[in-house]
Amino acid sequence: METTRQNKIARLIQKELSDIFQRQTSQMRGVLVSVSACRISPDLSICRVYLSVFPSERAEELVGNINTNQKQVRYELGRRVGRQLRIIPELKFFVDDSLDYAEHIDELLKK
Repeated sequence: METTRQNKIARLIQKELSDIFQRQTSQMRGVLVSVSACRISPDLSICRVYLSVFPSERAEELVGNINTNQKQVRYELGRRVGRQLRIIPELKFFVDDSLDYAEHIDELLKK
């Protein structure tokens, strides 16, 4: 059960990260990265970020690149929300494959 404070901080981080990724992927043609969810720990030190990537074939590759460059992403996030948060949480990125899973279930139901 997340507290109201956790939810507010998670929404703030989600909004700012989605803006960061939108600006960074604008140079890459045919790739769309969106932040589908953020879950923050009760002590506000770790944030699990779930990314939805289109096309889904490149999802593992892009999330791997983002994880290797997570220090730069955290730095950029800190520049944006530094006045609102005391501690910028450590970011961990994961692939959100819920849309692919729903599509697979839909295909199975159509058979």
